[in-house]
Amino acid sequence: DRNMKEKNGEHPFGDAGQLILLGLFLIIWIADSFILQYSTTLTTIIPLFSRLTIFFVLLGISLYLFKSGHVVVSHDHKPTGVVSNGAFQFVRHPLYLASLLTYLGLANLTFSMISFMLIFGIFVFYNYIAGYEEKLLLERYGESYRQYQQKTGKWFPRFFK
Repeated sequence: DRNMKEKNGEHPFGDAGQLILLGLFLIIWIADSFILQYSTTLTTIIPLFSRLTIFFVLLGISLYLFKSGHVVVSHDHKPTGVVSNGAFQFVRHPLYLASLLTYLGLANLTFSMISFMLIFGIFVFYNYIAGYEEKLLLERYGESYRQYQQKTGKWFPRFFK
């Protein structure tokens, strides 16, 4: 199964790592935000309306990235070359970015500082597997992927190229 994942351009432990981190994040976020309230004191300063607005903006961006980026993992119509349309015209890893923005939105709702710190660790994991996958994509697509990398940001859109 590991060789199959590598052939598909994914890190062999990427899916399992994402599920583990999701479970860990939800446990810590729920425990800190609604039970212990250990690191959520900023909620008394930052109004709920502001936190909800930021949450829904991040959720909207995440939904777009996820829906548009899902084309690369769809079993019905897998792409045969470098995908550079939809969300991929803005960032190289829209599915991972969608997950990160969702985590950020949830942490923002309750301003759980512990959750924000955990998101940093989650980002390190996503950045690692994204880098691993980019090496495989470079091997597979060569110069066309290298050109795509040069014009498209890994995590942030490049508005000025």
